[in-house]
Order: sequence, then C-alpha cells, then structure tokens
Amino acid sequence: MSEYKCRFCPVCLGRGCIGQLPGMGGEGSSRNFILNCDEWKKIPYGNYAGSNAILRLAPMTGAEQNMGYADEKQYYFDMMKACAESNTAISIGDGTPDCKLLYGIEAVKSVGKKAAVFIKPYENKKVLERMEWAEEISECSGIDIDAFNIATMRNAAHLEKKTAENLREVQKFLAARNIPFVIKGIFTDEDLELVRELKPDVAFVSNHGGRVPTRTGSVAEFLSQHAEKIRKNCGEIWVDGGIRTKADFEKAQSYGVTNILLGRPYVTALCKKESFENVLK
Repeated sequence: MSEYKCRFCPVCLGRGCIGQLPGMGGEGSSRNFILNCDEWKKIPYGNYAGSNAILRLAPMTGAEQNMGYADEKQYYFDMMKACAESNTAISIGDGTPDCKLLYGIEAVKSVGKKAAVFIKPYENKKVLERMEWAEEISECSGIDIDAFNIATMRNAAHLEKKTAENLREVQKFLAARNIPFVIKGIFTDEDLELVRELKPDVAFVSNHGGRVPTRTGSVAEFLSQHAEKIRKNCGEIWVDGGIRTKADFEKAQSYGVTNILLGRPYVTALCKKESFENVLK
C-alpha cells in the first residue's frame, strides 16, 4: 500500500497527512480537518427526532494527484463498484481536466445507479454545460460554492464566488429538468443568507473536508449552531466533515441531517481493499 498517499492511520483524525495538499491533508496545517474530526465529540446531541439518515460517498476527484491511485479512470470504476456492492449512495464531482467528471459519469452508468453530482463554481455557462453532461445519472445536482479558491485548482481553472443571482440561474435550469438543487459548502453567515434567499432542495453543510481557505471552525460546531435556521429554508440538510464513528453519525442525525457523507474513510477502505460496511467505527 506504500504507493498511496493515505497514511492509513488507525483512525483518520487529520494528523497523519499534515502538509499534504495536494494529497490527503487539509488547508493551513489541516486545522479545519482536525477540528472537523475532534468536535463531533464535543457538541451536544440535537433534539430533532424526525431524521433517518443514510451514508453517502462524498464527491472526490484527482485520484492520482490526491490519493496516489495508479490510474485516474480506474479509480472511479473501482469506487463506484465498491459503493454499488455495499449499497452505499453515491456522489461524484468534477475537476480539471474534464475527463474527471466524464469518468465519474461513465462509472456511475456502469453500475446502473444515479448520483448526487457536484460542479465547481465556474462561470455559469460552464456549470450548466457540465450539469447537462451528467443529467442522465443525476439524483440531484449542485455547486461547490466554497471551492472558488481551492488550492488544488487555483491555477488550473477560473472559478468564481457565486452570488444568489448566479445560483438562481442554476436552480431554474435544474428545476426545468426535475433535478433537485443543492448548495454545497454552507459554512459561513454569508452562506446562510444564500440558503434563506434561494431555499434549495438540499443545503449541504461542509467546509470541503478542511481543504479550502475559510474561517477557522468545524462542521460539527456550525451544524449545532445553525441547523434549526437552515431546516426552515431548505428541503433537506446534508453534512460531511470529520464523521468517523457511529456516535458521530447519530449526533449529525439528531440535528435533522438526512445524508451523511464520508470521503477519506471510503478512500482508505478502497485502497486497503476493505469492506465499506466497516467505515464507521
């Protein structure tokens, strides 16, 4: 397993890959990655009793660059096959070059599934073009609003900070195709305002696994403080970031979350050829 960039720590808590970006680490000495993992243990349980959450693969691309996977295309097919065999819900993302999204679409089709599809915040013409490519396999679709300054794409593509007006165009495009609209990357007061204005089908609380420049803090802390406000302005809440145990899962669910997404734990399991049934400790 030495070819992989994952350090295969006994539990993934953000400390074994500090400084690896590209790689499995996070921005700023992995500060938010570490906080994401630590603070699920510190927040109280919520009091929302109506949620029955599922696990879903988080959208991940750049398998060669970030994971040390031998072949970019093969990663998508291996990952989608493992998800299908374990009945794990799927997400895919895009990146540069375009083949990353196209491989993901092809791999989802190969297992006869649909996926949540997330596009980086390019100019809207490019966003809508990519959403069209993925329309056939889209369970829902949205934009990674927090990825406009992501380090691993900073010099490879023009990304932009999205406004409510930008996002409304995407929302209308998807509504015309009966595809639920997701705002992914809710992590600041400004993001909460976007949710209030647009009332998306899904508000996805995330700080990109601690891999984007943003305020210092954890997803757990943000969710615990704002879940009630978010729920009033969207159809569903999804969350990712540092969830590692069944207790973490139960805490997220107690705030009304319906989909709990894991990234690095699924990559680790895939690389180690372990069952996805055991990703939560």
